[in-house]
Amino acid sequence: MGRLSNGRNNFSTMKNVLLFTALLLVLLACNKNESNVPDTPAVVSDIDGNRYEIISIGGREWMKQNLSTSRYRNGAVIPNVTDPAQWDTLTTGAWCWYNNDSATYAATYGKLYNWYAVNDPGGLAPAGWHVPDAVEWTTLSTSLGGNAVAGGLLKESGNSHWMSPNSNATNSTGFTGLPSGFRDLHGPFSGITFSGIFWTSSPFDALNSNTCELMYNEQSLITGRWNKNMGYAVRCTRD
Repeated sequence: MGRLSNGRNNFSTMKNVLLFTALLLVLLACNKNESNVPDTPAVVSDIDGNRYEIISIGGREWMKQNLSTSRYRNGAVIPNVTDPAQWDTLTTGAWCWYNNDSATYAATYGKLYNWYAVNDPGGLAPAGWHVPDAVEWTTLSTSLGGNAVAGGLLKESGNSHWMSPNSNATNSTGFTGLPSGFRDLHGPFSGITFSGIFWTSSPFDALNSNTCELMYNEQSLITGRWNKNMGYAVRCTRD
């Protein structure tokens, strides 16, 4: 009886070991499969349902794409102004597509806004986000080594959208800055393929506001001051 009992115990122990080993192999296989699944990018949506990937640069979160909302955060509609004479005289917020051509430019470049839209109390950015001021742009640039080199690190690399030479563009930040062009305060469009200008929320004086620009032939981030009726792209950062 003793030998029989010992045999049964040994068999039971071996069975448990085999079951444990099988379970361990299954868990390892599951973990391996999960590690092969690509991460889903974090996103934020505006009031229109447009989705923007979120990236982190220098400890702050930014949108990876240009803003494209047609409504303020409070639900009020932002006028789409196509007429150049009307655009020139605006003192309230408005937007347009580059060259008033949504079919060609909307999906890639987002909307162009005048500064009055940026400053509207209804809120241009999604909830929990805002249009960065000049200091926040400076902080971003400083975290990348300063204005002299930051542009190249923020620009999309290659020539799919930027004209040559697209100087020192690496997009190592993931910011994917594009040459979205601009609308002149008098209404004409220019700059597609060679310039991407972003509004800051910081006014300079009664007529002008601070901007940051990426250029096809520069690796620097260029700061400027332009008339509030100009139409520029907008990137947002988290509160």
